[in-house]
Amino acid sequence: MSSGELETKKSGDFYWSKDDEPHAKRRREILEKYPQIKDLYGPDWTTCPQIFAVVSLQLAVAWWMGNNASWPVLLLTAYVFGGFATANLFLANHELSHNLAFKSAAANRALGLVANLPIGIPFSVAFKKYHLEHHMFQGHDAIDTDIPTVGEARLFSLGGSLLKIVWVIGQLFFYAIRPLFVRPKPMGKWDFLNLVTQAAFDMAFIHFAGPRAFVYLLASVFLGGGLHPIAGHFISEHYVFHPGQETYSYYGPLNVFVYNVGYHNEHHDFPKVAGSKLPKVREIAPEYYNNLKYHTSWTKVIVDYIADPNMGPFARTMRKKVSKSD
Repeated sequence: MSSGELETKKSGDFYWSKDDEPHAKRRREILEKYPQIKDLYGPDWTTCPQIFAVVSLQLAVAWWMGNNASWPVLLLTAYVFGGFATANLFLANHELSHNLAFKSAAANRALGLVANLPIGIPFSVAFKKYHLEHHMFQGHDAIDTDIPTVGEARLFSLGGSLLKIVWVIGQLFFYAIRPLFVRPKPMGKWDFLNLVTQAAFDMAFIHFAGPRAFVYLLASVFLGGGLHPIAGHFISEHYVFHPGQETYSYYGPLNVFVYNVGYHNEHHDFPKVAGSKLPKVREIAPEYYNNLKYHTSWTKVIVDYIADPNMGPFARTMRKKVSKSD
């Protein structure tokens, strides 16, 4: 199933779809044929102990590296181990944004503050707001902040592969600051709690573990979010490798580290299904997914994005902003 009819793509512009996003329609069709998929809805309690385990392990490694390792070893460990740990915690927050650890929204938010701690920068609460809009208004101009801005896309389309490499290295930074320019939102009590909790933790961690340990945490975020195999998911999910399809799944071994976020068509079709159960969706309704294009290597996704002249920040599907009040 494709994303529908596209307008003729112009150089230096996005793909513009004339149709609605494809997931709501496919969800209705699948549920009509396989209503038992609703049995998969709901939280997975094992997310909570996984988060506490990864948080504890990443902080322990940070302390040890900060107080015992040389700078080259610290940075290499931040890339090899820390990159996977922080990706796991980022995607844990993705699960929590859909209330997939507990039934209580407040409990999911609170656990998100814990998962946020080794990241060093408060993002958990704001991420939920923007991510749910990404689901509700996928590709909608000026609403879906998952898509690069026109200025960002133009800038990093100027220098061929070189500037695309720069963009990939800094994609987490652009992903984080983009909403502040495209769709700023006022701070709420949970945003404030996220900020205060994170700031207090950062100061305490630097005091007790040392500044080099905190550098390890930040290096894990930066290195793991750029030219790193696990960071390929940022590009693989919605960048248009095959015009006419705007969401892509990844079926490969790295899903085990990131709550099966690679099952991305399945996730957008059924955001109420926890990541641990997303493979079951494809198993129940294979005819809806096996005919779609998909990825098997996130490393190859990054390489293809950089090397293919047809790929770049403009390789996203857009649709006109909804006319109703948002």
